Amino acid sequence: MKIRYLIVFGFLGLIAAGAAFFTLPVAGGLGWGDALFTACSATCITGLSVIDPGTQLTRAGQIALMALVEAGCVGIMTLGTFFLVCTGRRLSLASEFSVSSAFGGSGVKGLKGLVVWVVLSMLVVEALGAWALSSQLEGDWYRSVFYSVMAFCNAGFSLSPESLAPFRSQPVVLYVLGLQVVLGGFGFLVLYNLCTIRFWQRNRVTRGRLTLHSRIVLSSSLLFVVLAFVLFMACEWRTALAPFGWSERLAVGFFQAVTPRTCGFTVVPVESWHDVTRFLSGVLMFIGAAPGGAGGGIKVTTLVVTLATLAAIYHGRKTTVLFNRTVSEEIVRESLIIVVFYGAVVAAVMTALLVTESGRAGLSFENLLYEAVSATTTTGLSCGNTTKLLSPSGRIAIMTAMFLGRLGALSVVLLMAGKEEPESIRYPKEEVVVG
Repeated sequence: MKIRYLIVFGFLGLIAAGAAFFTLPVAGGLGWGDALFTACSATCITGLSVIDPGTQLTRAGQIALMALVEAGCVGIMTLGTFFLVCTGRRLSLASEFSVSSAFGGSGVKGLKGLVVWVVLSMLVVEALGAWALSSQLEGDWYRSVFYSVMAFCNAGFSLSPESLAPFRSQPVVLYVLGLQVVLGGFGFLVLYNLCTIRFWQRNRVTRGRLTLHSRIVLSSSLLFVVLAFVLFMACEWRTALAPFGWSERLAVGFFQAVTPRTCGFTVVPVESWHDVTRFLSGVLMFIGAAPGGAGGGIKVTTLVVTLATLAAIYHGRKTTVLFNRTVSEEIVRESLIIVVFYGAVVAAVMTALLVTESGRAGLSFENLLYEAVSATTTTGLSCGNTTKLLSPSGRIAIMTAMFLGRLGALSVVLLMAGKEEPESIRYPKEEVVVG
């Protein structure tokens, strides 16, 4: 079986297994519709939910939810590679290329060691996060582990129906979870690059350097977080943030500036935000996090490459240049495909929702559009009770969006495309008027 089909059927199999378990009494005895939606949202690390995991799932069901989120974060192929490495089996070239692409790069040296490092580092970061949270949650290790896993994996599932609103007066909790969301959204290649640089050495050769990929991710992520923080504070200072003190406002502002790009956690309900804030959060959801991380969206690198390409076209340059490095034409084409793909999926899902949810109370055009963007980018934010109010057909549309968003545009293109045909025939050129 070709590797692209293995990835798709692997995710589908995991979703089906998770849904079957959620229907069992030991997990909570959910109906098949709720169980399937929950398993799909968890595997696609989205966080949109039609149930309250804190009350409708048993302890075993909540642990299964965490397991699905972890598996979805690492990826089916990455988990398979990790077990192959542990058993000493050799990977095929196709498998190495597929896993390498999942991390956001190709030709990664020491791929097997990198995969092992990914799994172990993820567990270490989550353990450290749980340890930091436990001191703030009165030693409640279970809740600490649950929220640590959900934050690093950028999944918005909560044990409270109010998401993270119960922690609004605990700035340390919000800062810890916000930092984990950022680290999970960076992508494993960036974390690996940062951990392998010997900053204390003066010799540039032995010290190592930040790759172009890491530079783009770090600089653009910092820019988006700062802009989102400033805009959120400016728009919500006298409205959604009015009930909070100064320190709480800063913590809530930082946390809500981080989550729209990657994670569905909220401290202040989305429906209470200003229209400008909701619009900007939708833009941030579409942009997303970094390749190879837990976040979704078109990815920050895709946006930067696309904008740099448009700038090059405007200035009459034939190549795309970033940080004094030339970006290959293949990367430019892939970036354009990703932007068009995600835009097309959002449009298709929104059209489906307008058909299936026509006339249903509480489902406005704006709320449905927000839901479509959130599902496609696997962010998990929802305006009010939009997710729970969807019809069965609407839920199918949202599950499809989450599945396609998690696979990513490149994986879908590989799945749909056949072998590349050689250009043995060249046709005459003729001008077409555009613009």
